[in-house]
Amino acid sequence: MTAGLTRELAVAARAAAHDPVRDCVCSAPVLADRPDGTVVRHGDLVVKAHACDTDRAGLYAQLAVAAHPSLNGILLPPLPAPRAALDGRPLTYWPHGTPVDPERPEHAPWEAAGELLARLHRTSVDVLPGPLPPMRGPVKAARALSRMREAGPHPAAAVIERAWAALPAWARAEAPLTHAGALCHGDLHLGQLVRHDGRWLLIDIDDLGVGDPAWDLARPAAWYAAGLLAPDEWTRFLGAYLAAGGPAVPADGDPWPALDVPAKALTVQTAALAVAKAVADNRVLDEVEELVVQSCDRIAALPAELT
Repeated sequence: MTAGLTRELAVAARAAAHDPVRDCVCSAPVLADRPDGTVVRHGDLVVKAHACDTDRAGLYAQLAVAAHPSLNGILLPPLPAPRAALDGRPLTYWPHGTPVDPERPEHAPWEAAGELLARLHRTSVDVLPGPLPPMRGPVKAARALSRMREAGPHPAAAVIERAWAALPAWARAEAPLTHAGALCHGDLHLGQLVRHDGRWLLIDIDDLGVGDPAWDLARPAAWYAAGLLAPDEWTRFLGAYLAAGGPAVPADGDPWPALDVPAKALTVQTAALAVAKAVADNRVLDEVEELVVQSCDRIAALPAELT
């Protein structure tokens, strides 16, 4: 996003946060600035400019779900505001919440994440306003591959492409979802949790929709499989999910048959984004990125019937 548009978004945040007759000279820090979403904070208010190609009808349905009483205590509810856009990008307004501290991983709220996901997945879609769009997890994975291809050649790209080709069509967003019955977040990671009014809540509804709930467990599962998430943290997360009645995996027995394909897809997505960023920055992959690429190598080496 250009600096000018960021300033305009800051003005919108200030205008929404203050009485129009009141003079305001305070700043509005930028929390995120990406093509798919620019976020500006002003005091206790946050304004997000969504991507230009956002499905407006889908976004407004997602907002209605986030505001629905059934999601109270699960999703951060949006603030009521007239529909508005900035430079063709729809705006949404939110209360500010405290994010997870990346400098204190030992305090990461894995139990809260698991419980919130279970409650989200158990919410009946029949009582929600709609129609809800499909969960966009596979679409995000496909976009990551496109971004890698557009970035230019890289030595790791070939193995990532082979791992991508080993996934079923639904995981590559080339066919309808095979398990499309649950309300899903679509892009779960610790950055999607904030603490507000004394409790953890899920944020970021851009990928919210109906789909396979296993996809929401896929990123932690992929990190665990790659050795990037400690076994204790994975156990805490999955244990809290199961204790809260999460339906994505069996209550007893091996969870991996349900998690296998989504975890592989998130591994490939993560590797593709890492390569795209490395090419753009003209740098080599770091140690963590290399581990994810190595996971893609293992995925690509598996027989097709196991993927």
